[in-house]
Amino acid sequence: MAARKSPIFDTATTLGKMIAFLGISALSGVLAAGLLVPVAAAAGTGASASIQFFEELPAELERGALAQPSRILASDGSLIATLYEENRQPVTLDQVSPNMVNALLAIEDARFYDHGGVDLQGIMSAVVSNVSSDTTRGASTITQQYVNNVLIDASLQSGDGSVTFSGGKTLGDKLREAKLAIAVEKELSKDEILEGYLNIVPFTGTTYGVQAASRYFFNVEAADLNIQQAALLAGVVNGPTFYSPELNPERSLERRNLVLGAMLSNNHITQEEYDAAVATDLGLAVTPTLSGCVGAEQAPYFCDYVTHLILNDPAYGETLEARQDTLYRAGLTITTTLDPAAQTAAQTAIQETAGRDSTDPSVGHSMVSIEPGTGNILVMAQNTRYMPGTEPGDSVLNFNVDLYEGGDPAKPLGGVGGFQPGSTFKPFAVGGWLEDGRALNTVVNGSKKAYPVGDRWEASCLQNGYWENPGPEPYEPQNYGDINYGNYSVLDGLAQSYNTITMETANQIDLCSPFQIAADLGVHDGKSSEGEYTPLQVLPSALIGGGSEVSPMSMATAYAALGAEGLTCEPRALTEVVAVDGTSFPVPEQTCEQAIPEELARGINYATEAVMERGSGQLLEYGDVPMAGKTGTNDDRSQTWFMGYNSGMATASWLGNWKANSVSLSDLQIGGQIYEEIDGAFVAAPSWERFMQQIPGLYPAEEFVDPPQRMLNAQRPTTQTQPGNGNQTGRPGNNQGDPGNSGPPADAPPGDSPEDPDNNEDED
Repeated sequence: MAARKSPIFDTATTLGKMIAFLGISALSGVLAAGLLVPVAAAAGTGASASIQFFEELPAELERGALAQPSRILASDGSLIATLYEENRQPVTLDQVSPNMVNALLAIEDARFYDHGGVDLQGIMSAVVSNVSSDTTRGASTITQQYVNNVLIDASLQSGDGSVTFSGGKTLGDKLREAKLAIAVEKELSKDEILEGYLNIVPFTGTTYGVQAASRYFFNVEAADLNIQQAALLAGVVNGPTFYSPELNPERSLERRNLVLGAMLSNNHITQEEYDAAVATDLGLAVTPTLSGCVGAEQAPYFCDYVTHLILNDPAYGETLEARQDTLYRAGLTITTTLDPAAQTAAQTAIQETAGRDSTDPSVGHSMVSIEPGTGNILVMAQNTRYMPGTEPGDSVLNFNVDLYEGGDPAKPLGGVGGFQPGSTFKPFAVGGWLEDGRALNTVVNGSKKAYPVGDRWEASCLQNGYWENPGPEPYEPQNYGDINYGNYSVLDGLAQSYNTITMETANQIDLCSPFQIAADLGVHDGKSSEGEYTPLQVLPSALIGGGSEVSPMSMATAYAALGAEGLTCEPRALTEVVAVDGTSFPVPEQTCEQAIPEELARGINYATEAVMERGSGQLLEYGDVPMAGKTGTNDDRSQTWFMGYNSGMATASWLGNWKANSVSLSDLQIGGQIYEEIDGAFVAAPSWERFMQQIPGLYPAEEFVDPPQRMLNAQRPTTQTQPGNGNQTGRPGNNQGDPGNSGPPADAPPGDSPEDPDNNEDED
């Protein structure tokens, strides 16, 4: 654009020109300290005040650590997610293309290597240019711009609003910048200033620094920027929004070409290079680095769990705001326990089973895997899209975890808080039976039975030492289809998941025992909110999965403890957290304790192995590896489970109605199908099977050790009751029964099939 002559310069005297020069300089603020102070010094009284004001300004620039993204990594070092408020990837000057340096100097500060922080010659040139034409040209040096960006960054971090942004600066602001620029020039070399500027300056949105900008706009390293790319970035820094190549491409192209012209005028490029560069389009290849778990490369719900752990931990700051600042600005490298191979396998199995595009939005499906003996969380996957909002299939709620860490409402985990566990709780009832000195092959009466109002069950942990049926109706647990089974061993009763067998065994022992074993192994109420984990409510219906709700992680923890022969380990996600400045933060160590005796765990494992050998898991194909497990379905058929475990890995596969706990899954589409009858063996277990088939040999397991013979020896029942006859003591009568004579039809599938699911009659 041709320069337009000012009438003042056409008609005024030399004195008039000087007055206009000084007046316009003061109004525009471009003279700042370099010109204003010397002129004021020649004017007398005003000079003294100006000089005193200038001398009282800060003489040292306090440079805080620049915000840098934090990264969450899987156990193999692969990226899970990047978290940031400002996407900045600091580089050294030798990692920046000379084209970028030349472009920036040409358009912003051609005399950068010649001045001392404030450029009097540049100021004069800018004033003359602005007075004599319709252009608006700044006179701030790169050093002054660096100072300004440092002050802005400090103001944003402190939240004090002490810095006036570009466009509204006072003369005092300009004076402060000038003095600090002079101080910076004395402290840092020119290359250090230029490097600092290139790393701090904003380019667009939350993208700061030349490396992040290079990746964002062109998907190249800063070291590889060509002439036209460098010119575009150098042009953008003057107005990241005004010259945005995304929002204002024509304006951005014009600005880029202006920079190219400046590069040519300053002999940074040849005429041929200029001509070739000007002839190109913007050449954008926008590649955003998504922030947070929404943009996770893998395992977004595990990412969410990890962020909650850090934001709950005072080691990262005394307040939530301080911890957020650490997480999103301190450049943390957060190494975790997640196994990417297993995670991918689990996510694939979940999507094949109940993908969000072929499944009713009310149906949730998740898997969480824990390593026995360490507590390391290996897998955390689910079928929803990690995205806030109300679109079908979107949710930021984590199906796998509790509501609160440690039951502390001040430490949310972003979880749903658990689901009724169905018959996955039954192994703990078997544990109570064995702990009472009884044997797995003992035969008990599995016939239907009503426990009348007022019936008492021994329960040493409850007030008065017993649980009493409060009514108003007798308690009458049923098997699926109201089948009246006969006498079965406790072992077969678990393998086939007969509710009446579980109830009869529990009626003969201390009712508190199964619940204590479950608590010792890590099972607790997923909605615990009293500042500690709340044990499950002790009542008979809870033995078959009624009443309390438990998270899949809680159940996986307990089954992992069984796989480790009673060694319970706290779930563990973090292995190392280090900030970019080298600060190392404490992470939880492996915390394990022998919660139940090894022999007791071996007895329970013997029973759950039978589930896989001849019960609801016998049709599953998971490779040549020792395996135990248990299916589970609640009474409403709204929650289904499969727990598969050995000494290498324990996995909770859950599928249920996460929006309406009491609404059955039977009428809801799951993976393109509608199951008129559904239970743990139909969907949750086959999904676990798909998962295991993708990771053969990844987690080898040892053979289960048999329990002592006393836990196996067959015993005839010493007491027994007729079907339907309860008693006040909770102990059965003396009628003997013939084992196996009243079992299911010969062609009935085992366990949790439609002919024989858990059917937890009294659950609500």
